[in-house]
Amino acid sequence: MTAVGTKDKSVDWFQPELEDVNAQARSVLETYSNIPSDQVVPHVLRIRDTAWEVFPYPCIGQFRFLDMPLGGFHEYPEILQRLKSGNEKYLDLGCCFGQDIRRLVNDGVPGSVLIGSDLHQGFLDLGYDLFKDKDKLNSKFIAADVFESQSALTPLAGKIDILHTSSFFHLFGYEGQKKIARRVVQLLKPQKDSLLVGRQVGNVRAHEEESSASGSGNMFLQNVESWKQMWEEIGEETGTQWDVNATLEDWPLVRNKVSWHKEGTKRIFFSVRRL
Repeated sequence: MTAVGTKDKSVDWFQPELEDVNAQARSVLETYSNIPSDQVVPHVLRIRDTAWEVFPYPCIGQFRFLDMPLGGFHEYPEILQRLKSGNEKYLDLGCCFGQDIRRLVNDGVPGSVLIGSDLHQGFLDLGYDLFKDKDKLNSKFIAADVFESQSALTPLAGKIDILHTSSFFHLFGYEGQKKIARRVVQLLKPQKDSLLVGRQVGNVRAHEEESSASGSGNMFLQNVESWKQMWEEIGEETGTQWDVNATLEDWPLVRNKVSWHKEGTKRIFFSVRRL
């Protein structure tokens, strides 16, 4: 099987053409970015092909950066209400183009309370190109490595109320995911209802397997039980308590090409709330 990380466009997770974008992404691109309806698809194609050269993640090849998953979480109405107050801070960790930040702004959240972070500065720059808002968006974007003890994320410790991370934890092995979880605990405010939400690739059978997606050498595919167990371990290690909810859901077919997904592959959706 071809390794994730190659820029070869013949891989199963590269979709050469785009017939249309989903309704939510189209709404944001047309109403927030003021892109004419007939230019949305070619505009997205151009940005995606540039992003493939930054790093060829499957979510880039399959246009999954258009999903804007945050709006699909049960907690989204609560997230909107809390952020619209202007008194709480939101961080999107591994934000890619910052697409969910643009959805939040389009839904009435002040951009000043929103922060996006990604390892790749190139993705952050392309976000401004994708949404045509370099001169109007006042959100903050940070290029940083979550594993570095001192980085641009360090000043945010204990200042985040709501943290979102999708298609991120699964890039790493179990111990790597625990390191991320400990960083999440550090970033969130040490108070009740500090909230983490996200989604990622999972599997009905929790296991670690070899992967080149992030250069970490392996990835751990969580199921509901293993995800809850990990956060129980994190709670014990950090002296914190968390209410953890998670569900495994079927993976939608993308042009019927899922040969790179192994047996039992699902998506896991989660929320982790401080008690």
